[in-house]
Amino acid sequence: MLSGYQLTWLMCVFGEILYKSFLLGLICGLIFLFLAFTNSQNKLKFTFIVFSISVVGYLFDSILVHFKIYNFESSLYFGWLPIWMVVLWPSFASLFDEVFVFLSKYKLIALLLSAVLGPLTYYSGSPLGLIDINQLLLFFILMTTFWLFLMFFYLNYLLKVKFN
Repeated sequence: MLSGYQLTWLMCVFGEILYKSFLLGLICGLIFLFLAFTNSQNKLKFTFIVFSISVVGYLFDSILVHFKIYNFESSLYFGWLPIWMVVLWPSFASLFDEVFVFLSKYKLIALLLSAVLGPLTYYSGSPLGLIDINQLLLFFILMTTFWLFLMFFYLNYLLKVKFN
């Protein structure tokens, strides 16, 4: 599952950087999401978690791009974001269905990891030329806060929803 997301991330990022094309990431992401969905134990739970995390993440990114905190370099956009974000967010969100479940036992560590690694993942796109961060301090403040609350939302709400 984690490898599928990582492959999707790589195809989105390097498809855009090396080939100036969104197709590699989009196709890879759609295949990964199809396989993740078909192999999920509880399809309703999977869909709920992926949709919840993806919508929140996509809206957050859209707002920050709209207010020019950062912007992406892309060959095709959907709204304010690269088209491949339409599959990257759900691909990432799929990790919450099974991979991140173990974090419920380590909530403080989960919150800290999320607050640190989330922003650093975005920041890593800057040296690659994929993302331009226009307001660095505000970027880190907002990103750290967002990722902290996203994990909090997952641990304290999404994990407690019952699907029978």
